[in-house]
Amino acid sequence: MTASDQYASVRYLVDDVQAAVDFYTAHLGFTLNTSAAPAFADVIRGPLRLLLSGPASSGARATPADATTAGRNRIHLTVDDLDAEIDRLRTAGLPFRSAPVSGPGGRQILLADPAGNLVELFQPARRSDARSAADEAEVGGGGDGSGA
Repeated sequence: MTASDQYASVRYLVDDVQAAVDFYTAHLGFTLNTSAAPAFADVIRGPLRLLLSGPASSGARATPADATTAGRNRIHLTVDDLDAEIDRLRTAGLPFRSAPVSGPGGRQILLADPAGNLVELFQPARRSDARSAADEAEVGGGGDGSGA
């Protein structure tokens, strides 16, 4: 198996590639890497490469008919100030799919992209001691560091 050290890639199936590109680049800090719209585009943020596959793309065509709707998976983006991000994105008219949720690891909220795929915005809890996220997970932080 060949592995890339540059990016971890996640594929999202979308109804409208350009609408998805606009959403991720305008609101969530991604930059456009490649566009073959309306079939496919990919956007990048840090080490994440998000593959946006429209109905005509080979990635979407390979999907079994019973798995064509958005799933329960989501990308996880860490933010410094969750309340400020919520205010900014609500002002832009974006649809949240949950209320903010707090847990021992931090706070999070779910946002939907134009196709209904989920994006988790997560603000880590402030640590008052030197415990690491791994230590937190071992004592009941949910195991994934998300706090929920």
